[in-house]
Amino acid sequence: MTETTENKTGDRATMRAISQDVFGGPEVLKEVELPRPVPGLSEILVRVHAAGVNPTDWKNRAFGLWHPDPLSVLGWDVSGAVEEVGLGVTLFKPGDEVFGMLPYPHAAGAYAGYAKAPTRSFALKPANIDHVEAGALPLAALTAYQALVDTADVRPGQRVLIHAAAGGVGHLAVQIAKARGAYVIGTASAGKHELLRELGADELIDYRTTDFAEAVSDVDVVLDTLAGDVRSRSLDVLREGGVLVTILPLGYEADAERAAELGVRLEALLVEADQAGMRAIAELVEKGQLRARIEATFPLEEAGKAHALGETDRTTGKIVLTVR
Repeated sequence: MTETTENKTGDRATMRAISQDVFGGPEVLKEVELPRPVPGLSEILVRVHAAGVNPTDWKNRAFGLWHPDPLSVLGWDVSGAVEEVGLGVTLFKPGDEVFGMLPYPHAAGAYAGYAKAPTRSFALKPANIDHVEAGALPLAALTAYQALVDTADVRPGQRVLIHAAAGGVGHLAVQIAKARGAYVIGTASAGKHELLRELGADELIDYRTTDFAEAVSDVDVVLDTLAGDVRSRSLDVLREGGVLVTILPLGYEADAERAAELGVRLEALLVEADQAGMRAIAELVEKGQLRARIEATFPLEEAGKAHALGETDRTTGKIVLTVR
């Protein structure tokens, strides 16, 4: 199927996309033909070149993490070229290469030939990376940036502990924290330590053999990407006045109460579309301070295989769907 076709009436362009009718495993994802979106006021239509795959994608596919009904098209990460602009748009013109996150968690739609979103969900794609790497960045990098910079205000010399440091969010968080001048401690299996050292991690803990709560202390900031017992025990390694930012903002109330008793903060973050954040991420990329590690790429029609790989929880970095 071509990326864009005309339907039988000839009056509405269509596109290929990945959709689902029911919640379930990767096998529920299927290729379909859908009407091509039309950009509205202050929106742009992007011809998608690459779409990042994130854990929230397969959680929504499986049981509707944020949506009571199956989404027609999944995905929030987009890198591509502006196809059309809606009324009132001044920041971009057709042909501009952009990357960004569709408004999360409501406006999914990246697993398709085209995606539309408010203009300020996007920034110009850095010229020094391709669409695959750019497509890997938005949701995970924005999550790390909003956690470490906007929420925790990481400063030079602070001690930052990042859990699952080789994961999609984690490996980007390591680089963002280093760019802020922090001393970075990461938890990861031993086989991923070499990569994390290359990315700038100062101290690494093999969670399979070492209890992080016994190995580190006097931490200024913890980035929690795992929740559960890890989140609870991470409070104990914070110095007084420190902050734990969890990116899994469900079921954290008991930990928040305990944090207050310990004299530390617990903040629960849900990532938001943010052009200022995307521009900051682009600047870090252009300076050579941030890059996405790509675990694997799959063509759009193999989205189910991409989800199956992601759900093994054994990947490093990001998985990306290539659309063009």
